[in-house]
Amino acid sequence: MRIFKLSVKKSHFKNMTLLILPLIFTAFLSAGKQTADLPQGIVNALKTGNSETLSQYFNTSMELAMPSAQDDIYSSQQSKLIVRDFFTKHVPIDFTVLHKGGPAESQYAIGSLSTKSGTFRVTLLIKLKDEKPLIHQLRFEQENAD
Repeated sequence: MRIFKLSVKKSHFKNMTLLILPLIFTAFLSAGKQTADLPQGIVNALKTGNSETLSQYFNTSMELAMPSAQDDIYSSQQSKLIVRDFFTKHVPIDFTVLHKGGPAESQYAIGSLSTKSGTFRVTLLIKLKDEKPLIHQLRFEQENAD
């Protein structure tokens, strides 16, 4: 009697394994696709200090935080002027994405902006609106020079 019970358990385990393994494999494949790439236009605009191009990705209103302006919610036009002023005072040399994550519908990115006057940590929150990636939050924070 015990032999029969043991063979049933092994058979049941084998069937469950055959069902579960493809599901786990599929989960790993889809998890890798959840994080979308940061739009290259945003990366290039930050590298070159092009506020005109960057502003094309601004939501109609967005949270903007930087050393030269009060942290607040600004219209896209106001944000464009503030960012242009920032790039005039801190001319970019390079921008590197350090971290990014989240699903394509609402992703974040953290990067390092090297300028002629120092290095800034840049944080972006990008959400899809009508299938277009738009910046909802943009932060520039001066990094300490050690």
